[in-house]
Amino acid sequence: MVAISSFYTTRVPKTTRHFTSQSKTTTMNRPVVAIMRPDMHLDSSIELARSRGFDVVAAPMIELESCHDDRFDGFVERVLAHESDIVIFTSANGIAFTLQKIADVSGFISALNEMCVVAIGSKTKKALEKQNIDVNMMPDSFSSEGIAEMLAEIVGDVPWVIEVVRSAHGDPALITALSGRGAFEVHETVVYRLVLPDDGRQQRLIKDVLAGRIDAFAFTSAMTVHNFMKVARKMDSESRIVDMLNERIVAAIGPPTAETLQNYGVKVRVTPERFTFSDMIDALERCV
Repeated sequence: MVAISSFYTTRVPKTTRHFTSQSKTTTMNRPVVAIMRPDMHLDSSIELARSRGFDVVAAPMIELESCHDDRFDGFVERVLAHESDIVIFTSANGIAFTLQKIADVSGFISALNEMCVVAIGSKTKKALEKQNIDVNMMPDSFSSEGIAEMLAEIVGDVPWVIEVVRSAHGDPALITALSGRGAFEVHETVVYRLVLPDDGRQQRLIKDVLAGRIDAFAFTSAMTVHNFMKVARKMDSESRIVDMLNERIVAAIGPPTAETLQNYGVKVRVTPERFTFSDMIDALERCV
């Protein structure tokens, strides 16, 4: 069986056709949403969107690539030596990319379970628990600022050694917020980076946008926005793409993504209260 994500678009009945006006695209059946998540998340994302009443145009605008920076070994050594107090995981992907670099995974997990492990949100928490890692804290606000505020409330003036595990393109707000507090000694390590895939699907997505075939857009990260615009720019279509987005419903998964879109001149109509893909699709469903 061929995976859904191997197709550029989900297949819809031939009777479904798109009709374009100057301000709106409609279908005889269901609204069409553009999803630009990495291939590893694309199948489940398409399935979820279809279950909420959407047809889908899908093309990954980012791909995840493992990296091993010069701070990673020190991070592992401090954890194994119980010199760290708090380890913060800022994404579910960061957990997998961390563990695949470690020789003694069981020993590392045992050491983590003797300190405070923080997950930035519910998805990260589930990924940690799947690896038998105990999650001690999770902020009410699934954001870097939410974590900094939560830790500031409980730590007080006692010095704490904090480890932050992240991607190369993560929001710097967490490091800035933590480093600004004298009680924290903050270390960070980058375990993966985001790259722009180039397999033809990206260009076809831009063409579909310009043709008015998409009603809503689900942007899941600031880097997804940058890469989307980069592809449009290479096709000499960035200004037309911005105009088209502003005639449609644009969703951003959280404030950093929304701010990035706004910096390109794009109006963001939807930002979910909880910064998850599922909540964003639910919010989009209420708007179309």
